Amino acid sequence: MECFEITAPGSLVRTSRPDPKPGPGEVAIRLAAASLNYRDLMIKNGKYGNMRLPVIPLSDGAGQVVATGEGVSRVLVGDRVAGIFNQAWTQGAPPVHARALGGDMDGMLAHMVVLPETGVVRLPDSLSFEEGATLPCAAVTAWNALFVSACLKPGETVLLIGTGGVSLFALQFAKMAGARVILLSRSREKIDIIRSLGVDHAIDTTQNPQWEGEVLELTGGRGVDHVVEVGGADTLPRSLAATRHQGHVAVIGVLSGGEVRFPVFSLLARQIRLSGIYVGSREHFEAMNAAISENALHPHISRVFPFAEAPLAFRTMESGDFIGKIVLSFDR
Repeated sequence: MECFEITAPGSLVRTSRPDPKPGPGEVAIRLAAASLNYRDLMIKNGKYGNMRLPVIPLSDGAGQVVATGEGVSRVLVGDRVAGIFNQAWTQGAPPVHARALGGDMDGMLAHMVVLPETGVVRLPDSLSFEEGATLPCAAVTAWNALFVSACLKPGETVLLIGTGGVSLFALQFAKMAGARVILLSRSREKIDIIRSLGVDHAIDTTQNPQWEGEVLELTGGRGVDHVVEVGGADTLPRSLAATRHQGHVAVIGVLSGGEVRFPVFSLLARQIRLSGIYVGSREHFEAMNAAISENALHPHISRVFPFAEAPLAFRTMESGDFIGKIVLSFDR
């Protein structure tokens, strides 16, 4: 099995391991594609806590089941599947101890993986392997933020920050649900592209760094109903200021840092609800896949790299020069 390993902070080494064999209740998957998330960059750069190394990175991958162990009944050889982000979270409340791919356990930047049958879902027939590989982290996170932790309704307004994977999936899901979307970006070029993807209003935060005022103007002074907050320290206080009384802020990312100061009294007085989102369960993933199929949604992929160019894919993620998802396509 050929794979890439992180052997020390900052490293990404191409190597090989013996092909894994499925045991009872497990499935062997020949990977066809994988995708990157900001979390993967943090792990590679040694900025994601105390990681056990070496580790095969990436939480997101899709491929075909090539063998099953004894007692497997959820999937068959030949099925097109993706792994779920947290292998310990199939339904209900999240477990206390996560088993996240590409961090707590080896991930998907490999030609072959073995996972418990409980830790995989079938891909929508309408999606390619490359599209399916974008779903496990960013898409499920956006789904959880809008439809599980919140209950997004038609006509409500959603504020999105940036043009990464979570925000682009949230844009697609929000428009699918009949919501109005306001999106922030520091790039005029990206804003021009985003307008073609159905966003209702785009704000250039370079030109308007105090963007919460413009958000309030766009909502008639009321504020947005929901925020998908991926920015962290630099954006959360402004997101709260742009949220309506009894609105909802789904806190997901730390792109600008994890140490945040904000006015607690205002939060209490306006009864804003903060939800910490850490992806979602297999049950969430399957519900999302059903909606993707029913609404003929297709993920927005910015660039596709071959397996051998994984280091370049990481550098592209670090540069920020992309919209949506960065994908690796494997030789099949």
